[in-house]
Amino acid sequence: MAAPIRRMLFPQFYPGDAKAQIAEFLARSDAPAAPARELFAAAVPHAGWRYSGAVAAGTLRALSERSSPEAILLLGAVHRARLDRAALYPAGEWETPLGPLVVDAALAGEVESALPGLVERNASAHDTEHSLEVEAPMIRMMFPGVPVVPLMVPPERYAAEIGTRLARLAKGRRIVAIASTDLTHYGNEYLFAPRGSGEEAHAWMRANDEKILDLARGLDAERIPREAEENRNACGPGALASAAAFAREMGAPEGTVLERTDSHEVQGKPGPFRMAVGYAGIVF
Repeated sequence: MAAPIRRMLFPQFYPGDAKAQIAEFLARSDAPAAPARELFAAAVPHAGWRYSGAVAAGTLRALSERSSPEAILLLGAVHRARLDRAALYPAGEWETPLGPLVVDAALAGEVESALPGLVERNASAHDTEHSLEVEAPMIRMMFPGVPVVPLMVPPERYAAEIGTRLARLAKGRRIVAIASTDLTHYGNEYLFAPRGSGEEAHAWMRANDEKILDLARGLDAERIPREAEENRNACGPGALASAAAFAREMGAPEGTVLERTDSHEVQGKPGPFRMAVGYAGIVF
């Protein structure tokens, strides 16, 4: 039987020549450099590439420069599906414009066995989710030939436990984790504008992002889902918590925010601040 193929379902997030766009992102003079230590994980944003592609590409390159993985755990946000457990994509391939990402079926089986009650096979849940697909072409380009295990991690308190158990499974092997999350969604369009509009509101939004970024820096994985629930400063807090816990268990000393911005800054629109989504690239 042929391996199942997950098609490109959200190409509107990365239209055009994917390879050329990634090369352009990486050619920026202000592209972030990797910390001078081994890296175990990263967290990247998942908006359309015109908004957050540069941050995602620079962060993934930093991870690639300080690791040499034999497999990658992909930890996705959950925007639409209703999940009681993390949704595992167990086998097959993910189509990208640069060639397929192959799912490591053997490792996926180990994940399922090692995390009973926390993870279940649920490939169909991934058909409604863009947070990992947006990263897939960049991963295919920067980690050529490296297989992946995609997981969608709900924003629940057990997210940190998922990361810890994944790390215990990974120890002794060259396995890294990549999480996908955006930060605060501010504005009336998101039904969240507690400071109205203008520069004071923009400053408040950035400070709100900083709260969850501080938890990532400190590898305080257990507090990340509650922080996001209370302050609405991440849309993939389960994925972020799992990555932070994974890195902590693997021996990372801290998380490092390589770059941060938001859609208001990226667009450079004149006039007062009204709305934006926050983006950050973090390595652990």
